[in-house]
Amino acid sequence: MAWFLRPDALQAFDDPEIKEVLSRYIDVSRGKRPAMFIVSRSLEVEDLKGEDGWREHDRAVNEALKIAKEGYFPEEKPKFSLLDLKYRLSLELASKCKLCERKCGVNRIKGEIGTCGVEKPRVATAFIHMGEEPPITPSGTIFFSGCNFKCVYCQNWDISQFPSRGEEVSERELALLMDKLREKGARNINLVGGEPTPNIPWIIGSLRFVTRNVPIVWNSNMYLSEESLKLLIGLVDVWLPDFKYWDDDHALRLSKVRNYREVITRNLSEIYRREGEILIRHLVLPGHLECCTYPILEWIAENTPKVLVNVMEQYRPEYIADKYEVNRPVSWEEVKLARKKAENLKLRWRSVS
Repeated sequence: MAWFLRPDALQAFDDPEIKEVLSRYIDVSRGKRPAMFIVSRSLEVEDLKGEDGWREHDRAVNEALKIAKEGYFPEEKPKFSLLDLKYRLSLELASKCKLCERKCGVNRIKGEIGTCGVEKPRVATAFIHMGEEPPITPSGTIFFSGCNFKCVYCQNWDISQFPSRGEEVSERELALLMDKLREKGARNINLVGGEPTPNIPWIIGSLRFVTRNVPIVWNSNMYLSEESLKLLIGLVDVWLPDFKYWDDDHALRLSKVRNYREVITRNLSEIYRREGEILIRHLVLPGHLECCTYPILEWIAENTPKVLVNVMEQYRPEYIADKYEVNRPVSWEEVKLARKKAENLKLRWRSVS
């Protein structure tokens, strides 16, 4: 298999640090436990709408998380499942779009377009990715076009800022793509972009048709609304969020988003509280150690200490970064200082950075 090219990926599931944080994901990837979406797909709920639907949803998610922790494969095939309810509620969110914190309010179901520019899901590319963190590799990565961020240094700007690129896919076609990636040896399905958030209803809809037991990785900027986060809990096996900035002015200038810190820390705190398995990515930006990197790592150590943290060295100026202060590659000295900070805070970073 192709992943033998990466010894660190091959050995990752035996790493004590990774085993401690991602134990359930490892079992799902090996076929020893059901993926979260399979649990939700097997759990019968009442067919309700609106606020009654949300109350039923929240009750059922708690039950689904308990089943997932027990680890047995459910056999039920209910007439109306928690996954079906999540799908319905996601369509309600999209009809007055509140999928992300921008809350544009457009009717995505009728083809109206908000800030992200996404009308229907378009897949720019999908393949077995060999360059992700060791426990994630080999990853069945699906890159969606479009994004709710406008990062001036985006390395995938050719798809994130051009949402009309790629091939439009139906829910069944997306499910078939997930099955095929798993059949080719992917450890997981890695939903990324661009950004997966604008496609939440169609992603949830596709999970109704996936036939393989495969863990779902949510690879995201995590600028989700509270409602969207609720819908993903009970479907996602590994959270792979970015934590880019601490200073909100930097988030506004470099990614064109408001209230960044409040939204990201709220969402990370919630999935941590719900015992989600998390690998946080922090991309070290040139000249942003004191204002962003250090306080981010300190927040993680204080609020979500039992997560993995990738202190990333990959920054290079792309897209229109030459017009801003991040117009140079990050220096190795800056990366070393960032990782020294992570080490001093006793963060779990070495196995994934």
